[in-house]
Amino acid sequence: MSHEISTRILLQHLADGSPDDDLSFDLVLDSFRHRSYGLFLLFVLIPVFIPIPAGQGAFSGLLTSLIGLQLMWQFEHPWVPKFIGRKTFKRTHVINFQRRFDPWLKWIEKLSKPRYEYAFDHAWARAFSGLLLLVLGILLALPIPLTNYPFGLIVLAFSFGFIERDGILLGLGWIMGIIEIIILAEFSGYIIILLEKLWAYFF
Repeated sequence: MSHEISTRILLQHLADGSPDDDLSFDLVLDSFRHRSYGLFLLFVLIPVFIPIPAGQGAFSGLLTSLIGLQLMWQFEHPWVPKFIGRKTFKRTHVINFQRRFDPWLKWIEKLSKPRYEYAFDHAWARAFSGLLLLVLGILLALPIPLTNYPFGLIVLAFSFGFIERDGILLGLGWIMGIIEIIILAEFSGYIIILLEKLWAYFF
């Protein structure tokens, strides 16, 4: 099924060029502003799946929470501080991510299409997406063992949903996000201990 734009097409545009080229968040968001929330989520998750020296889970989690807050505040386009917007990364990371996920992206491209688009435009639906991303981002930033990939995959569902304007993909992200939060709530005592240790370390 053809799309005017898709996750796979966006990644292909960004992967075209020298692997040694530097890309910045500002450049990426300005180039694809019409899909900027989904694309921003996709790029903050690259350190989770293609490890680079950027703090990985903590870096991705904090930026995911930032996106969540902006959706809750009904920003039309994501805003990032200048020091983050100017942050660069090599095109090779995009190329590696694309190669790893291309079979999945082909499958998503065939199945997805713009539908139930009120989930992206309705204020309450955007706020709910934002709330889930805020919580998921905080949890992703915590040093909880074996959780980076599960959280990353859930946020990827949000990312693909926003890029494809597919309400079913977004709904899948909602469901998986709620389930993951409930599961971790069962281990909330462990999380509280981690938070206390982090607080004691930094403060």
